[in-house]
Amino acid sequence: MNWDAHAEREESRYADGLSRLPEDPDARQKQLVRVAMAAGGAGLARLMQGRRAEAVGWLARSAERYRESWEGAPAGSWGRLIGAIKSRILAGDWEGAADDSRWALEQQPAESESPVGTYAAMLALLTIAEDERASGLAQALGKDDFPQPVADALTALAGRDREAYSEAVARVLESFETREAYLEDIPVADTVLVLDALAARRGMAVEPRSALLPRT
Repeated sequence: MNWDAHAEREESRYADGLSRLPEDPDARQKQLVRVAMAAGGAGLARLMQGRRAEAVGWLARSAERYRESWEGAPAGSWGRLIGAIKSRILAGDWEGAADDSRWALEQQPAESESPVGTYAAMLALLTIAEDERASGLAQALGKDDFPQPVADALTALAGRDREAYSEAVARVLESFETREAYLEDIPVADTVLVLDALAARRGMAVEPRSALLPRT
C-alpha cells in the first residue's frame, strides 16, 4: 500500500479546502467537515506508516475542524461529535478526548432518539469513564441500521465484559476487512483502533492484527 500517496492526497485536500473556506455559514460548515475528513485520512495514513508524530498533528487538526463545523450544522449532525472524539483517541490525546467528550455531551446527543446520537453519547461517556451511564444507553443502539458488532463492543466495554468485547471487536474488524469502500478511500479499521484504545484503559485490550491496522 502506498501510504505516502494516500497521505499526500489528503494533506493536499486539507490545504486546498482551508484556502477556500466560504463566508456563507452553511457552505462553511460543509467545507469544514470535508477538511476534517481529509485531515483524519492523512492522520490514519501516517499512523499506518508508523509516523506517529505526523499522525498526531493531522488527527488534532481533524478534531478541531469537526468541532468548528458544529456551529451552523444541521440538527442531528452527530457524526461531527463522533469524529472529534475518535480523532483525539486515535492521536492518544486523552485530555483532549475528555474535553471534546464533555463538549459533545453538552449537545445532548442521547436525547435525539437517534442511534448515531446514542453512539456519540456512549463514546463520550466511555472516554470519560462514565461506564454506568454508558450502560444505560446500550439498548438504544440496537435500532435501524446501526452496526450490531459496534453496538455489542460498546456495550461490552461499558459492562467491562472482556470476553464479550473480544468477540464483538473481532466482528467489527471482519466488517472492515470484507467491505469494498472506505471513508476517504483510506483502508484502515479506525473504529477497531478506537474501541481497543478504550479497552486498554480498562485492562481489556485484545490488540487485534490485520492489514487494516498499524503494526504494533
